[in-house]
Amino acid sequence: VQLVESGGGLVQPGGSLRLSCAASGFTFENFTVGWFRQAPGNEREGVLCTNTMNGITYYSTSGKGRFTISTDNAKKTVYLQATSLRPEDTATYYCAAGFRIQCFCTGNKCYGPFSFWGQGAHVTVSS
Repeated sequence: VQLVESGGGLVQPGGSLRLSCAASGFTFENFTVGWFRQAPGNEREGVLCTNTMNGITYYSTSGKGRFTISTDNAKKTVYLQATSLRPEDTATYYCAAGFRIQCFCTGNKCYGPFSFWGQGAHVTVSS
């Protein structure tokens, strides 16, 4: 069971980016998925999570309005679409998954007993 992120890179302020999280060994059906990020010297913070138990997507304060999640079950891939990127969005982004778990976000944190984590994809927002 493995999650592999891709799609990171350098983006200009105001630009957009789509990160991918590909699963091997399972499909995302019945899995709660979360996206997190960590900037150097900072604690990990949540971006959003999609709770498979109630179908609701929760957003952290930093994730709301500019980040969205989508899933392609045929490709066993989850995407994080980011728009209007700012330099403070510079971080390593991680996807995480857990089978039939609850998740929620409050403030800049998202919570859930995620079992599987990807290795991270680094995003730099700079001109």
